[in-house]
Amino acid sequence: MTTWSERLGTVGVWRGFTQVDAGFARGIEAIGYGALWLGYSPTADLDAAELALDATDRLHVATGVVNIWKADAAELAASFHRIEAKHPGRLHLGIGTGHREATPERTRPLDAMRRYLDVLDAHDVPVGRRVISALGPRMLELAAERSAGTHPYLTVPGQTADQRAALGSGILVAPEQTVVLDPDRTSSREAARTFLGRYLGMSNYTNNMLRGGFTEADVALPGSDRLVDDIIAQGDAPSLAARVREHLDAGADHVCVQVVPVHGDVLPALAAVAGKLRLA
Repeated sequence: MTTWSERLGTVGVWRGFTQVDAGFARGIEAIGYGALWLGYSPTADLDAAELALDATDRLHVATGVVNIWKADAAELAASFHRIEAKHPGRLHLGIGTGHREATPERTRPLDAMRRYLDVLDAHDVPVGRRVISALGPRMLELAAERSAGTHPYLTVPGQTADQRAALGSGILVAPEQTVVLDPDRTSSREAARTFLGRYLGMSNYTNNMLRGGFTEADVALPGSDRLVDDIIAQGDAPSLAARVREHLDAGADHVCVQVVPVHGDVLPALAAVAGKLRLA
């Protein structure tokens, strides 16, 4: 039986879906990354995923993640089947409940996720081709029961180990890892803190940071040095590659690398990390 690491590769790239074009998709495939995760709530038409798949030969593409409050489940299912017919086996649906502060919730997130999955079931979207962004323990249980696994965001290797222990073998654990390629600790920490700051106003992330061993003082704005350094890898390429390996050693099947600053050409940084991980 093929493992998740064999299907997706051990390392992928996480990037906002509006910042991905055909050239970027081809570029990361050539560098050796196995999957592209499209972040910042891709739309249900999955046009960005289709574009990336059309431009590549082997790259897997996943949403990281579709927001259930914004993307109609039936439309998402139709988009999945449209693209699956063209690129069988290469599209995966990452699904999440968004942020309480950003999206007014009409019901409890866990109940809403169950209903969303019910619609995907009714439209024959395979359980093994969807992944839930599960931060809390109850959502993690649901991910194991009704999806291929979990795609957590802004977590540390210790939490990857906890997720693997809770889920056991065979269930996908694919954490995102943010990185800053800059050997100067002062400037790299400043970039990391600026990036992380927007998430410290979102309770789902701060609650998960508290579960991960950080304190209320750590997660209070602007974020402690410990929090910034532990969540966002900073330094030269070997240092960033070492953090990716920590997740893999902790039990991750696949790690998704996001480069900060997120704007501009991130391919050189991704190439540097890929070289140290020997992905090509």
